[in-house]
Amino acid sequence: MSSEALESWKQRIFEHQQSATASQPRQGTLFEVAPNPCDPNSIDPFALELHNLSFCEKPDWGDRTCLYFVIDNALPLLLYVGETERTPKQRWMSHDCHSYIGNYIELHRRYSLDVAVAIAFWYGAPANRKQRLQLESELIYKWRSPFNKECWQYWGQPFGK
Repeated sequence: MSSEALESWKQRIFEHQQSATASQPRQGTLFEVAPNPCDPNSIDPFALELHNLSFCEKPDWGDRTCLYFVIDNALPLLLYVGETERTPKQRWMSHDCHSYIGNYIELHRRYSLDVAVAIAFWYGAPANRKQRLQLESELIYKWRSPFNKECWQYWGQPFGK
């Protein structure tokens, strides 16, 4: 992939994700209602605390269900959405997305392009796996995160194995 093709690929994703942020529905109510914590529109991956991908060096945070987001904060782009009911570092250590990210970073370095890949965690995920998977799916389709296989139809798979 050329430098121009990479930048064009990223720009298309960025434009979609910006429109997904801008088009979040805002529905008024007559009564004060607590927001649904599992509403995909209430989760902003870009507002979460970012951690270096080597977060595995940190102490174990315990077994807590969560959603996690791989973000290139240089543009920013949401690259991957995942869920886990196990300690995130255990899940992340064995994940296929690792190779996509390595290839993505390597290509940026080859062309001396800015890249700042990090990971963020959202611990409000439902303990019920079916509900958690549904929320993960809704977020994947909303953001069209390019490293999730469900979105390869939109962006291709330029960083695959």
